[in-house]
Amino acid sequence: MKRNRVYLPEHPEFPFGAGVDALQRLMAILESSFDGIFITDQQATPLWCNRSYEVISGLTARDVLGIPMVDLVKRGVISKSATIMALDQGQAVTLEQTFTTGKRAVVTSTPIYDKKDEICMVVTNVRDVSELIALQETLDTQRALSARYEREIDLIREQLLQTPQMVAEDPATLNLLRIVGRAAQLDTVVLIQGETGAGKERIASYIHQRSPRARKNFIRVNCGAIPENLAESELFGYERGAFTGANREGKAGLFEVADQGTIFLDEVGELSLAIQTKLLRVLQEREITRVGGSKPIKVDVRVIAATHRDLQKCVQEGTFREDLFYRLSVFPVYVPPLRERKRDITKLAQNVIDELNHNYENKKTISAGAEAVLLQYDWPGNVRELRNVMERAFIMSDGEEILAEDLAIMDNGNLHTPHSISPTYGVDPVPVHQPEQTSSAPVLPEEGLQAQMEKFEATLIGQALEAEGSVRGAARRLKMDPATLLRRKKKYESAGLL
Repeated sequence: MKRNRVYLPEHPEFPFGAGVDALQRLMAILESSFDGIFITDQQATPLWCNRSYEVISGLTARDVLGIPMVDLVKRGVISKSATIMALDQGQAVTLEQTFTTGKRAVVTSTPIYDKKDEICMVVTNVRDVSELIALQETLDTQRALSARYEREIDLIREQLLQTPQMVAEDPATLNLLRIVGRAAQLDTVVLIQGETGAGKERIASYIHQRSPRARKNFIRVNCGAIPENLAESELFGYERGAFTGANREGKAGLFEVADQGTIFLDEVGELSLAIQTKLLRVLQEREITRVGGSKPIKVDVRVIAATHRDLQKCVQEGTFREDLFYRLSVFPVYVPPLRERKRDITKLAQNVIDELNHNYENKKTISAGAEAVLLQYDWPGNVRELRNVMERAFIMSDGEEILAEDLAIMDNGNLHTPHSISPTYGVDPVPVHQPEQTSSAPVLPEEGLQAQMEKFEATLIGQALEAEGSVRGAARRLKMDPATLLRRKKKYESAGLL
């Protein structure tokens, strides 16, 4: 007997006895198989198949039994025959098979040998892999989509190298830029929503810079800063003699100035209902009428609007036109607050310091302790508040390194040191200037603020080292130079703090 060959058993022992009853039991076993079973003779002519084969292939026994496999392949009933290959090679063959029904399966054909070492039949196991193939196709599609997104994000990163004022280290920010980058190529109206100070104007500028209108004007309008009685003339202009004090020659409005370019209407929710009506006409008709004029003037302007308000709520309250809301909401985007894109914080803070270093010829850096405090704070004022904090810290710091105690956060008109913020958000910071102590006043530490901050920094370094298991890993986690971390580690070890 040859190795790896399957032979007919010489002394078959069947647990259910012999005769017709035993044969019926054997057939029941074959029919109960979840896999399809397909049997041919030594000439590759199908003899029998079970019900599972019919279900998996979509064919019926009548479609295949008695018809040579060569003919089934020629007719396209099956794509190729593992049975024929098994007979030619004298060994088991596995391949993927497609049926005329469109279904697919993995089949394994095994030749069965008799006592004379001759093939007497071929048994084929047929396994349904339709779901696996569908899952594989879905996985391939998702991988291709993921690769495309990665290419887009890489392109965004390359573009951002040319625009240092835009920071996008956090995945949430990168995804936002990927989305608005697509909208930039079209002239669709974009509504940017988000908290005050989150960077809505930067996103609007980013859209303009990547649009076909990038070489034309980008006009910024703070709708909340224009007095209501001047809003119409500022936005749409006026004709000569339109009102007392008007320019003799008249004046072009901001929409006319933005012609061929982009106009950014910041805080659009602050416009009065009357101005909203005129803005709706501009969006629908692409024309304006100056105050005191009667002749419409065509304008070709891309409109980007922004607001920190809930415009849907304003619509319900009757302070914002519903039709204008839907006209502005063609492509709405949301700028996440700084607390939801933590990875941007350190880079944003460093950018402020770099700018101040350049302006005042300094070389200040941010300490690991200060970075840790920045990451713990909730930033209700977002990027605008972060910039104010870093400017104050730049002024307050004595050396070339900004420490945690140099930071100060404004809260209800009072400065607070964020070093007192615990890792749990929402804990009220302790004021820098304490009132006169009473019996309930907190006791200040005797060793002083610097010593307290060193203990805090040592704790952070110790936790990072324990979590990462290496200096490089800890430095990466704390976003600091490995050499600096190693130096401070030795310092705190010698001081008994680590």
